[in-house]
Amino acid sequence: MQKTTDEFLEMQPVVMKRLQGAYSKERLAHAYLFEGPAGSGKKEITHFFVKLLLCEIPIQNVPCETCRSCQLYNSGNHTNVVFIEPDGQNIKIDQIRELIFRLNKTGLNTGRKIYVIEQADRMNNSSANALLKFLEEPEFNVTAILLTERLNALMSTIRSRCQLVSFRPLSRPKLIEKLMAEGMTESMAATVSMLTQSEEEAFTLSQDEQFAQARKTVLKLVEVASINVHEALLMLQSDWLPLFKEKEDAERGLDMLLFAYRDIASVKAGLETARTYPDMEETWKQMALQRSFTVLSRQLQAILQAKQQLPRNMNRTLLMEQLMLNLQEG
Repeated sequence: MQKTTDEFLEMQPVVMKRLQGAYSKERLAHAYLFEGPAGSGKKEITHFFVKLLLCEIPIQNVPCETCRSCQLYNSGNHTNVVFIEPDGQNIKIDQIRELIFRLNKTGLNTGRKIYVIEQADRMNNSSANALLKFLEEPEFNVTAILLTERLNALMSTIRSRCQLVSFRPLSRPKLIEKLMAEGMTESMAATVSMLTQSEEEAFTLSQDEQFAQARKTVLKLVEVASINVHEALLMLQSDWLPLFKEKEDAERGLDMLLFAYRDIASVKAGLETARTYPDMEETWKQMALQRSFTVLSRQLQAILQAKQQLPRNMNRTLLMEQLMLNLQEG
């Protein structure tokens, strides 16, 4: 469901006031770089801002939703707006060339032209350099909006030619509260809120049977690894590896494992922070009594090291087996 302006203001008050202020004072930049974590509202606020820039009769710096431009945009048919996203792994130079060609066409509607590049950090060198030339000589009435979750992966020369707009992470307690208000259990809301800040993605995860099984497997492995390393190694083969086949799944699995050990460390330290697995509180208390802070620190470091090694195309079976041995040794 589309969010209201008030919800955007609650979600990202600094960003919204800045964008609406720039619009009302007619101090718009020719290029913006929206950076921040997934689920922080970058894409939704981008749609709001684009619509505002195109709206024919805005009301108090809010798009009217009824004029021809708003209706065209809402239907996905506004010819003055171009969206680009990665084609496969990267944004290719042909996509940037096509963008520049479209923006230079005279057959577009009159008024402002806008292009939005999603996951802008996925431009390869050729496409980034092609865009850079376009940014260096901005066309009148053309606005660029680049979106990224990895600011440092973008060329510094592109970053320097854009006005940086940083989206802060959403408050986890507020997200948990919203999820529970809409019917999610506390334990599931606490877990999914550690993996995403998007309400929509959180509900998708919570209703996914494979994710529920993944959560169960992670918790079982933590318990087994603390008792018998041989059983943990067997469980890797029978339960973990078949469930976390893809690289993205394996990354999430290690994240969930890391959060479990963080819970145990928080319990031992007596911290009242919201747990990732509140339903495991009693188990975590027992495990916290059985190990020192030094051991917990080494175990956390072992998981972080495995996370760093995962993208290097290591044999995942060997990676996880070594991790189980390291967790056992502490």
